[in-house]
Order: sequence, then structure tokens, then C-alpha cells
Amino acid sequence: MAHSGQEVLKAFKPKHDFFVGLDSDGCVFDSMEIKHKECFIPNIIKYWDLQPVAKYAREAAEFVNLYSKWRGTNRFPALLMVFDLLKERPEVQRRGVKIPEVPSLREYVNSGVPLSNATLKEAVEKTGDPILKKTLEWSEAVNRTIADIVKGVPPFPYVRESLEKLREKADIIVVSQTPTEALEREWKEHDLDKYVALIAGQELGTKTEHLRLAAGGKYPEGHMLMVGDAPGDLKAARANNMLFYPINPGHEEESWQRFYEEAIDRFFEGTYAGEYERKLIEEFEKLLPEVPPWKR
Repeated sequence: MAHSGQEVLKAFKPKHDFFVGLDSDGCVFDSMEIKHKECFIPNIIKYWDLQPVAKYAREAAEFVNLYSKWRGTNRFPALLMVFDLLKERPEVQRRGVKIPEVPSLREYVNSGVPLSNATLKEAVEKTGDPILKKTLEWSEAVNRTIADIVKGVPPFPYVRESLEKLREKADIIVVSQTPTEALEREWKEHDLDKYVALIAGQELGTKTEHLRLAAGGKYPEGHMLMVGDAPGDLKAARANNMLFYPINPGHEEESWQRFYEEAIDRFFEGTYAGEYERKLIEEFEKLLPEVPPWKR
């Protein structure tokens, strides 16, 4: 679905023969753990009255957002998944705690609009729906907590060196489901914004849309690469016929070192696709399960 802010992606013009999309949280910056454990999860417990089952809410939210194939999902569908996992848990049922029923949030998530505070605010103003209002309050509180707490979190080792190496031959953009304001602040704080031509956050749609609008039909086949730490990044790359380089959760430093020392050269030389990429993706997919630990 087209959205007004996406014009900046459509207008993007190549300056090089190669294109690289980079995810930000957990990929470039070691910020996933602190953002979810200190900012998202305490606010989920507070705003959705989950104090009686805080332990299980924390486990569910950490699984969805950090340790599963849903890692990196937009915050609104991720919140729905947390509620759904909690409803199923016998421990939660035995405590008689009512997990929020949020039909209007499900409707918003499935509406096709870019999922962001801006479009959620529009939906609140249009409908006056109390569930959407509470979701917006929660989401704004998360952003305030992130702005307050997440400071000085550096990029992983070998990120800066990789960007230096890439920018000689490739156009680089940030492709993320984080709000743009936070992305711009973090990239600027560490003087990394000078390496990228564009920063695309959640307000500009999904990662699949970011890649399609910014790069689709603008570069030769095999000259487009997405770098990410979540299955959603791989999915967005494949939807746009792009190559994918995984930053393996828990092994980020080794992943960036290999990218810098080996994968970038292969990408530019045309020897990345095929067996080399297949082995990297195989290794990556083993790290992120679909079934939560309490069900295994």
C-alpha cells in the first residue's frame, strides 16, 4: 500500500552499481537486548496490567523479539504474539489472569498501512477506540524510555570498517522497523550517518517495501544485498530478488568480521551467490527457533 512518506524511497537514485540495505537494531548496533529488556518489556507489563504474570510476560516477549524467528518484527504484531503466547500458557491460566483481548489492534495490524505511531495516532483520532489509544500510549512510553536509557551503545566491531569498504562501490541505506527519529539519533551519535544515503524507518512501510521502492529495477541482478539479523530481513531480501548476509544473533562480532574480511569482496566480485550464501543462511536459520522453550 502506498504511503505519502514513501516518495523519498521512490525518488532514490543510484550513484553506484551496487546496493546494500542494512538493518539497524541488533545488526549494526548491539541494542536489541537493552531496548527490549529495559524499555519494551517493562512497559508491556505496566501498560497491559500483566504484573501478576510478569515472569511469563517477560519470557514470551523475549522469545518473540529476541530469540525466535520473529526477531525484528514490528512492535505491534510482536505485541499481539506476546498476548497470544500468554493466553496459551497453563501457568497464566491457573492464575486466572485475563490477557487483553485486542480486536481493534489486530484489525489495525492487518489494515495494510505502515505500522507506526503516526498511523496509529490517525486511527485513534478517527475511531476513538480505547484499545488503540492504550496501544499508542504504550508505544509512546517505549520511545520515551528508549530515548532516556539507550545511549552510548556502539556499533559492533567491524561495522565501521565494513561501511568504509562498502561505500567505495555501493549505495547504502538503512532498512528498519525502528522509528526514524531513533534511527537518525543513533546513527548520528556514532558518526555513521555519513556512510548512508537514506534512513528508512517504520513510518515508510515494511522492509520489503523499503527495498522494492529504493532499489527495485535500479540495479543489475546480483548487485543488491540485504544485511540483517532476523528472518524478516531474509524474507524482505528474497521478496526483492536480493542476496542476503546474516548477522547471527549471539555471534555478531564474528559475523561482521567475516563480512568485512570475506563476504564484501565476494559480493563485489560476483562469487557471493550460490553455495557460499546458502551455507551462511543455513547456519543463521538454526539459531532462531519457531517453538518457545517452554513448549519443547
